[in-house]
Amino acid sequence: MNKIKIAKAHITLIRGDISSEKCDCLVNAANNHFWMGSGVAGALKKAAGPKIEQEAMNQGPQKTGEIVISSAGKLDAKYIIHAAVMGQDLQTNEEIIRQAVKNSLIEAEKLGCKSMAFPAFGVGNFSPHICAKIMLEESIEFLLRAKSLLELRFVLFEEDIYNAFQKRLSYLFGHRP
Repeated sequence: MNKIKIAKAHITLIRGDISSEKCDCLVNAANNHFWMGSGVAGALKKAAGPKIEQEAMNQGPQKTGEIVISSAGKLDAKYIIHAAVMGQDLQTNEEIIRQAVKNSLIEAEKLGCKSMAFPAFGVGNFSPHICAKIMLEESIEFLLRAKSLLELRFVLFEEDIYNAFQKRLSYLFGHRP
């Protein structure tokens, strides 16, 4: 199971590189100062160009769980939402992830986005299963009342993280053909 309908929207799981997605809004799993090193941030910066990092950093630092918006540079998107899912120690927790997901979804809706792509927000030794649980639960709850957002993708680079999200989606909605 990698696609599910929620109200008038869809959640889709994709195994791949978020920087190659075409949608209104891409989300970056950022630190609270918004410098872009490796992982998702590095892939987005490499594909978009360094301008997005400077735009985001000019709005930092922020508290963990908060977000800032930048242009999408050379990417096939309108915006990048940089969600501060970790501090300078590069660690996160359940509450930070939950707040960053909520704030990202709220901002996408304010921007009138119809499509949005998230990476996994778990970093370091954070459990991919707990990350999947939080991100999917918050997304489902939001999509039940969303006005503009019709397509929410989770673009997951690593197989074990993709499998954790797929397992959670199956748990929430049962096995369907």
